[in-house]
Amino acid sequence: MTCGFVLGKFMPPHAGHVHLCATARHLRDAPTILVCSLPDDPIPGPLRLEWMRRLFPDCRVIGHEGAAPPTPEIVRLVHPEPIGLLFAGGEHGMRLARELGAEFILVGPRVHPALSGSAVRADPWAHWEMIPPPVRPHFARSICLHGPESTGKSTLSAPLAAHFGTIWVPEYGRVHCQLYGFDLDARGLATIGRTQSAMTRAALPWCNRRLIVDTDALTTAAWSLMILGHVPEKIMEGFALADLYLLTDTDIPWEDDGTRYYPDPADRRRFMQACERVLEEAKAKWVRISGGIEERFAQAVAAVGTLAP
Repeated sequence: MTCGFVLGKFMPPHAGHVHLCATARHLRDAPTILVCSLPDDPIPGPLRLEWMRRLFPDCRVIGHEGAAPPTPEIVRLVHPEPIGLLFAGGEHGMRLARELGAEFILVGPRVHPALSGSAVRADPWAHWEMIPPPVRPHFARSICLHGPESTGKSTLSAPLAAHFGTIWVPEYGRVHCQLYGFDLDARGLATIGRTQSAMTRAALPWCNRRLIVDTDALTTAAWSLMILGHVPEKIMEGFALADLYLLTDTDIPWEDDGTRYYPDPADRRRFMQACERVLEEAKAKWVRISGGIEERFAQAVAAVGTLAP
């Protein structure tokens, strides 16, 4: 049987592209999907190639950097096998199909007629529901609650996520200590940092534009400064800097919930300094959150509201 063939820029892939490629897959087993790109594209070709491979793992997804749409000669070079069906969402594919000796399938009129890659790029949050989960992390914004223990990070995370209609990632360090004890060494801290980063990456495709994170590897790094006096390199494995850090201040009373280390005011000040230090060294964007519960919530909402895709 001859192959099915789909080509496009997929910049970025959206619901219309998914419908196009899924239609081809239903009519031809494992069609070839060609991702066309140019060096100065606003979204790099290799990233779009990765997205399409994740969206269609049972298809042959290949890339080509050059003219778009490609000439018949280029298509034959990257896809020497005979093409029986060529799929496109517009009539631009008809001429290429004719030159390749393939039957042209126009997948239209579009299921999402007003949707386009340029529209998504111009305002991705307005088109959020049309962006496939593997692509969403590229346009999402992450907000991390960061600060010493007993400064209201977990208390603030859930209502902040609810306010913005999204999800939040809980603190893994607390669970780790409850399971394995509170005598943390470099290995335990590295496990906490790496796991928190992995949990954040796993949640990003499912967030609603913004993702709230209760601590990340930078918080673990501050803990390492307090416990070890240095930061083990493995803590930062798989870590990506959040778009905004909300540094919760120590101007609220310390409370013992059974998982806390540093009740002494001098230690709390030292912990706060460690939290600020790791933010500055990472060149992170951050704001200080202080005051009572309502004040902190209002400050956090205002700060998160400044983020744009």
